[in-house]
Amino acid sequence: MTDLTETFRQRILAASSAAPLCIRGGGSKDFYGCAPRGERLETSAHTGVLAYEPSELVITMRAGTPLAEIEATLAEHGQSLAFEPPRFGEHSTIGGVVAAGLSGPRRVSAGAVRDFVLGVKILDGAARELSFGGQVMKNVAGYDVSRVMAGSLGTLGLFLELSLKVLPRPVAEATLRFEMAQADALDKLNQWAAQPLPLVASAWQDGMLSVRLAGARAAIAAAEQSLGGEKVGVGDTASFWDDLRDQRANYFAGATSLWRLSVPSVAPVIDLPGETLIEWGGAQRWLRSTAPADEIRAAAAKVGGSATLFRADAALKAAVGTFTPLPLSLLNLHRRLKQTFDPHGIFNPGRMYPEF
Repeated sequence: MTDLTETFRQRILAASSAAPLCIRGGGSKDFYGCAPRGERLETSAHTGVLAYEPSELVITMRAGTPLAEIEATLAEHGQSLAFEPPRFGEHSTIGGVVAAGLSGPRRVSAGAVRDFVLGVKILDGAARELSFGGQVMKNVAGYDVSRVMAGSLGTLGLFLELSLKVLPRPVAEATLRFEMAQADALDKLNQWAAQPLPLVASAWQDGMLSVRLAGARAAIAAAEQSLGGEKVGVGDTASFWDDLRDQRANYFAGATSLWRLSVPSVAPVIDLPGETLIEWGGAQRWLRSTAPADEIRAAAAKVGGSATLFRADAALKAAVGTFTPLPLSLLNLHRRLKQTFDPHGIFNPGRMYPEF
């Protein structure tokens, strides 16, 4: 366990808008967002689980603590981070997990990263130590501020400590597969979402729909009988969802730009050129495509969603931006948040939007 708070404080005090800081944990998500800028401030040595009481379902740790270490600690007690954060490599840290705000296949049933953030301690742009939220689920003081930090990509502050809610691992899991077209898969997923089924994740690609069941063995057995389909072997089940979670599946290989479309689950098939992979009951649609950014974003907006340029070469990201441009009202809100937490503009400038 190592506490580098004072080292971080001195680095922040010495920084300026002309010489900003690039906050970096394990570097596993350097590809996400616009290109990192500034002098690197490594947080991966700021480590240690500070508090964990399995019966309270809360764990508190320093931001540089490896995700693998946290998951191993939780697994010893039959618990996990239910939102299944993508690891993208062995050096992933818990600070990077929350800063990126990314969730895995179970997000549709368990909730997003922000839903599990109970409290954070940060250093702001003036090197002040600020705490929000707490270490128990009943403590809601500052709760919304803690959630704002999730997905902020280090633009609002440097994480020192985080308290996250954890959940018991399911007693049993199973995966069923069905051959069907994309439109049929979307219809089925929305029908099943309205039924009392232990369905916790789904994925459709190339005419094959996979659904993941989790919970009590009796509930899974009943769902298998009701849904039908082909049952996948236990070993193949684990590897399939892990490869999807960490983007090791063949779909994610290659140089073609990868877009992440966030849309209502009931949105119809989106007519865009490229290869599609659908998760979260239809609400997350991955697209590998060379289509123009304006075309992709317009198609997503037409069905009430947005499109993020998830993986692409730096030149394309610089030209079209990673995230859908914000309307003026939301942009001004982001600017005010940035000004409040980072008045000198020293944390990860331009990582989310060029305006801050």
